[in-house]
Amino acid sequence: IAGDIPSAEDLLDSADDAPTIRLINGIIAEAARQGASDIHIEPYETGLVVRMRVDGVLTEKLRMPPHVAGVIVNRIKVMARLDIAERRIPQDGRISLTLGGKLLDVRVSTLPNRSSERVVMRILDKESAGISLDLLGMSPGTHDILTEALSEPNGIILVTGPTGSGKTTSLYAGLKQLNDGSRNILTIEDPVEYAIEGIGQTQVNAKVGLTFAAGLRAILRQDPDVVMIGEIRDRETAEIAVQASLTGHLVLSTVHTNDAVGAITRMRDMKVEPFLLASTLRAVVAQRLVRKLCPECRTPIQADGSLASLLGFDNGTVVYRETGCEACNQTGFQGRIGVFEAIRIDDTLRKLINDGGDEARIAAHAFLNQPNLGSAARAMVRGGLTTAEEGIRISRRESQLAG
Repeated sequence: IAGDIPSAEDLLDSADDAPTIRLINGIIAEAARQGASDIHIEPYETGLVVRMRVDGVLTEKLRMPPHVAGVIVNRIKVMARLDIAERRIPQDGRISLTLGGKLLDVRVSTLPNRSSERVVMRILDKESAGISLDLLGMSPGTHDILTEALSEPNGIILVTGPTGSGKTTSLYAGLKQLNDGSRNILTIEDPVEYAIEGIGQTQVNAKVGLTFAAGLRAILRQDPDVVMIGEIRDRETAEIAVQASLTGHLVLSTVHTNDAVGAITRMRDMKVEPFLLASTLRAVVAQRLVRKLCPECRTPIQADGSLASLLGFDNGTVVYRETGCEACNQTGFQGRIGVFEAIRIDDTLRKLINDGGDEARIAAHAFLNQPNLGSAARAMVRGGLTTAEEGIRISRRESQLAG
């Protein structure tokens, strides 16, 4: 199909558009079939490269001649209702598609490049918006901590982790549990990822001054019971979130930190008073995503030497590695699974936060009876859910932070 695309771009000539439309539809359909989360369309002087992120790993899927870049980028911009004449500034848009009876929402982001514009399309499967807390793969202890915190009438619940670790999915699962028709639930997000029936969702729009802080102030005048903030990024938003929880609202939000204890430090860095943080914080959940081994073809091996020592296992412990078969498209993996740690703020932790206790002391008490991210990942390696390498990626990070 790429060979049929002409080098001249005549937007009025719909006959030339046909192969472009077929190609883009084919790329999106293939991405959805493989369960990709993102499609990267990258123009270089030597050619146009299409890469897809499947289970967190980017792989090249298609390479085309450089002359097709302008036509393809323009067609995607038309589909996402973006300004095709504007190539100097980044733009954001969305495309709604139906694929085999399944609703797909594609978020489009363009970025000016030397030769043309880079496009990244994030595929949001509307069905995953309806996921419940039970399906997230949390351990019973973590699940209980989050469920208890959600049942509180007020306070702040934070979900933390790097970009693409499934924080939004966890927040939506929590909102789904609360969305029983008896509460007014309002959200302010950047952008709104999934539309949910029964929840009022507002999108941040910096161009007109609708920031997280401004939107949150307006939301609090709408008589909410539960407020979800897409992300606490600055001091102003953090302060309003704390005030909202003090005035009887349940506030759910995300923070970008490496672990659950780090979220407490981050809130302190945003100049939230320790005594206010201690009295409003209810629970902090940290999460990562690891690739899940294909049950059809995983192969048992014995962990020894450096592999065993990095995981803290005895020599000869049986772990599993990926092989690759028809079922998993020769990758050895099928989807991803969440690794979680959770802190429930009790009286001891309140006192530690109030007194400005350091991360090590808070973590020592918080994880007395609960697994942290490292031990949760090691348990998954032992259970054959993921590989030793995926477990080490998380365990080592935690041990470095602890050290």
